[in-house]
Amino acid sequence: MDESGFSERPSVRRTWWPKGVTPVLKTPFNWKRVSAIGALALAPDRRRVRTFLSLQPGPIRAEQVIVFLRSLRRHLPGKGLLVWDRLGAHRSWLTKIHLADQKRWLEVEWLPAYAPELNPVEYLWSHLKGGSSANYCADSLSALAGQVKSRLRRVRDTDLAWSFLKHSGLYLSLLH
Repeated sequence: MDESGFSERPSVRRTWWPKGVTPVLKTPFNWKRVSAIGALALAPDRRRVRTFLSLQPGPIRAEQVIVFLRSLRRHLPGKGLLVWDRLGAHRSWLTKIHLADQKRWLEVEWLPAYAPELNPVEYLWSHLKGGSSANYCADSLSALAGQVKSRLRRVRDTDLAWSFLKHSGLYLSLLH
């Protein structure tokens, strides 16, 4: 599980354009953004990977993390292992209390500090912000959210989620 943000200001990437013509991105000059909480869930039998995403305006705080964890619980039967970075919202007293109440089904494993390459959800963020979302100029937060959800549907329709898990190196048994 991890958090990220998407801005109405586009992620500018190199693009194909006719020779001699400079591409121009027209975007509203503001800093509005939508925050995201996402997770990849590997089934115990390792037959499938599910993606989960929650988009909302404003920053991610402990309350949003707890709501997302409750939502995950409704979708994931049985026990779970949460692999997490050390974001402040993950270590807050409110989150700690919630996690203590969830011990019967949820175990937490902390990633080392400053090791985003070990978090497979970071690769999901990179994919959602790149590709066809790069250079995308949103007119509104709802248009931006729609673009992110559209990209996530493409991830769900392919084997990309497996690639994110494998690339992190934490799931070596998936390589065989």
